Amino acid sequence: MLTDIQIRNAKQKDKPYKLPKELGLFVLVNPNGSKWWRFSYSFGGKEKSISLGTYPLIPLSLARQRRDEARRLVAEGVDPSAHRKEAREAQEATVADAFAAVTDRWEADEMSANSDEYRASVRRLLDRDVLPYLGARQITEIKTRDLIAVFDRIRQRGVDETARRARTIVGQIFRYAIRRGIAENDPTLALKGERRIKPVKHFAAFTDPDDVGRLMRAIHDYKGTPEVRAALKLSALLFQRPGEIRQMQWPQLDLEAAQWRYVVNKTKRHTGASHIVPLPAQAVAILQELYPLTGHSLGLRPDSPRYVFPTPKTRLRPLSENAVRQALRNMGFTNEEMTAHGFRAMARSLLAEMGWKPDAIERQLSHKAAGPLGAAYDRAAFLEERKAMMQAWADYLDTARERRKVVAMRAA
Repeated sequence: MLTDIQIRNAKQKDKPYKLPKELGLFVLVNPNGSKWWRFSYSFGGKEKSISLGTYPLIPLSLARQRRDEARRLVAEGVDPSAHRKEAREAQEATVADAFAAVTDRWEADEMSANSDEYRASVRRLLDRDVLPYLGARQITEIKTRDLIAVFDRIRQRGVDETARRARTIVGQIFRYAIRRGIAENDPTLALKGERRIKPVKHFAAFTDPDDVGRLMRAIHDYKGTPEVRAALKLSALLFQRPGEIRQMQWPQLDLEAAQWRYVVNKTKRHTGASHIVPLPAQAVAILQELYPLTGHSLGLRPDSPRYVFPTPKTRLRPLSENAVRQALRNMGFTNEEMTAHGFRAMARSLLAEMGWKPDAIERQLSHKAAGPLGAAYDRAAFLEERKAMMQAWADYLDTARERRKVVAMRAA
């Protein structure tokens, strides 16, 4: 009978040799010192043997278990060698038919005519949102409910268009698998024509004074470019839509009158309506400091836009829509804490708590008044009250930033 001591002490020789058998199990000792487990058996009138691994990686107890399993197969009329080959081929087929493997073949066969940029974007989407959840699954086992879970996970990030693209690409992969005889059904077909009610999106915002103070300190300490720093400060002070802030132009500003006038372009209902934003003293100071950098027209045609916040590469385009958002992320504020749109919600909530009239706040947010008065009423509505409100808001942000006791100026 084989023992661990016997196997461990077996010395290497110039030629391979065998240790005594134990019910067909033996150790083959090679000249290089390696020790291989082997099982010899008779099948169909022929002497055969299979490898069971190496010692000591496979200990004696496990080698005996593998030997006993092979003996059971022989007793049932199954050749252990053929059985092992079939199992290996089945495993290879399983790996080849996994969704990730089929995706690789689809990409090689069907995507070669597309641009490198497009192929890279498709691959990023699959690697990020699909393959982590479906890649190891057999493509024939994936059901519509599995895909719904994947696409809903994408939608939860608020990117419905990405979920739609993912569904389209996954459908292409399944139809490729059908043409290659790997799959028989496309589970994305059941999702065609799907309509979802888009939930109302509430932008993350700070409404606690301590959080507001922390936000304003981070903004004032931010080490980004002067344009982005100014855009952050004015986003908080003026709480206009992020698109209007980043597309602000110098001709729209009257710093002596402390006003910013622009045409609202948010919706068709607002298109063409002029909006007046009273500028508190802090906003005027920020703009005066920025003017030497971006206010001049040297090198620009007379009809070129003069953006207050141009891109670093060209003064003919405004800052990217992601500039303020990325700056907030760089300062450590997550998308669930604060967004570029969140400055509006922050001001709206806190100004209401301070006692300012809801109508004045809504006009300052450039929300259109209901009723027959229309845009002519909107343009200057509550203008004097809004001047006082905007200065009070700027002072509130200063006191919150400086950790002083907040004394909010209220309308009479």
